[in-house]
Amino acid sequence: MRHEAIEPASVRTHAALMGIYEISKVLTRPARLETALSGVVNLLHSFLDMSGGLIALLDEEDRTTAVVGAGWNEAQARDHFERLPEQAVGQIVVSGMPLVVRDVAQSPLFAQWGELKVEGAAEVRSFVGVPIKGENRTIGTLTIERVGSRSSPSTLDEDVRYLTMIANLVGQTVALQSMVERDRERLMEERNRLEQELEQKNAAKHEGISWIIGKSPAILEVMEKVQLVARCNLPVLLCGESGTGKELFARAIHEYSPRKEQPYIRLNCAALSESVLESELFGHDRGAFTGAIGMRKGRFEMADGGTLFLDEIGEISTTFQAKLLRVLQEGEFERVGGSRTIKVDVRLVTATNRNLEAAVISGDFRSDLYYRISVVPIFLPPLRERLEDVPLLAREFLKRFNKEHGVTLSISPHAMDVLTAYNFPGNVRELESCVRRTAALTKTPMLQAEDFDLSNERNAKSLDRSMSGKRTPGGGAKSFPVQPLDDGEQAAAQTGIAEHEEGPSGVIVGDGEFSEKERLVDAMERAGWVQAKAARLLSLTPRQMGYAIRKHGIEIKRF
Repeated sequence: MRHEAIEPASVRTHAALMGIYEISKVLTRPARLETALSGVVNLLHSFLDMSGGLIALLDEEDRTTAVVGAGWNEAQARDHFERLPEQAVGQIVVSGMPLVVRDVAQSPLFAQWGELKVEGAAEVRSFVGVPIKGENRTIGTLTIERVGSRSSPSTLDEDVRYLTMIANLVGQTVALQSMVERDRERLMEERNRLEQELEQKNAAKHEGISWIIGKSPAILEVMEKVQLVARCNLPVLLCGESGTGKELFARAIHEYSPRKEQPYIRLNCAALSESVLESELFGHDRGAFTGAIGMRKGRFEMADGGTLFLDEIGEISTTFQAKLLRVLQEGEFERVGGSRTIKVDVRLVTATNRNLEAAVISGDFRSDLYYRISVVPIFLPPLRERLEDVPLLAREFLKRFNKEHGVTLSISPHAMDVLTAYNFPGNVRELESCVRRTAALTKTPMLQAEDFDLSNERNAKSLDRSMSGKRTPGGGAKSFPVQPLDDGEQAAAQTGIAEHEEGPSGVIVGDGEFSEKERLVDAMERAGWVQAKAARLLSLTPRQMGYAIRKHGIEIKRF
């Protein structure tokens, strides 16, 4: 078999293709950028007849970030690159065009660079440099040096084309590495941000909800329950006396839920008649009734995807309860005067100060609606069960008053003791009104004990309408109205007032048969350990009662 000789040009072409193939494999392997570039230079050295080669990468300010060379470590390669004529390298970077110097000894760019000149006229040293481009600028250079007479113009032209292809591959690899690095930094920043958010959420879980003030065990228990139930879409029923902050907890359920970016709509059911309530919740079409001049969306439509808070749910009529039940069961309704069925996705939160269980038994509230809205009941404790929160609340309310009116009032320790000893039947709302009223009427920069009038006739009447708190297993406080005093209790109260008189300094005086401490304990037991009621039995003010209890070290029983 006769083998045909391969032409030299074919040999060079074959070698060039093999070189590109091997270089592409090196650049696509997972490795550090410097390792990949060093492999490229070493492959070029084996496929090309060159005495040396360098790849140098530059930053946006043309400062060298990485230099690799054939057969050199990083320090040697950087040292060699820095000795290259700055004019030659600068021309490649600035112009973005290749630079070919067949004989460096004859080039003015290398006039001051004699260390690479070879002794002997037969040997010449040539230099070829091409730019590495990426991100619309020159990001580096690829340079080689040849020694010998074979550096003909045609050979150098082939070198330029070949090195340009290699430089393009290197540029794409560097751009890809840069993109991966940016993505990695972005992901790291995102991870750090999420970790910080998680830490803040965990801190919030331990510290409570920012707009709800309190550190007492009773309120912290409710906060934890609210944050847990907020994560799901179950209906929540907030139970508690008036003034315990049901609307604030409803807002917390929305803000801590996955629906927090969606609408949060509120409506007080007690303030509206049945017809107006139906229009407010379901909306109405044009001409549905007199004055309906246009279509109007209801609160259910407005809250679609978010949360709807219905306050005083126990005040709606039994007729309207059936209409509301259909929406909760099927998630659809029709506007007043309309026929088109509208579907909504709403998380319902309701609130009441009534005993809905008793209302169900008496027939005033539908049992099926009750069980639909009270999947997760949460009972809010009255202020008398979290007296340790009174100082925090009082300071916060005074702080808001100061900000609104541009003053710097404060509360004396003695005045704070007076507030803590009071029962506050109106709960947090009454405390806020008391602090703001006293701040508005004070003549001194510090609110004193005598500035707080907690024993006037208005407060005495409100005590008759105060609420008793009953603890229920499973968390929270379940509070419902106290029944009025029966005839026996009224008689006992009158007897107590007749038997005991108030001394000049609030000391209980009597017939001397019992000690003052015994009479205090007896009054507290007859009043169910409610200080305000016991004070009335002894004809004392709540403040004097509180002083007497602390004076004798009487431990208050909690039920």
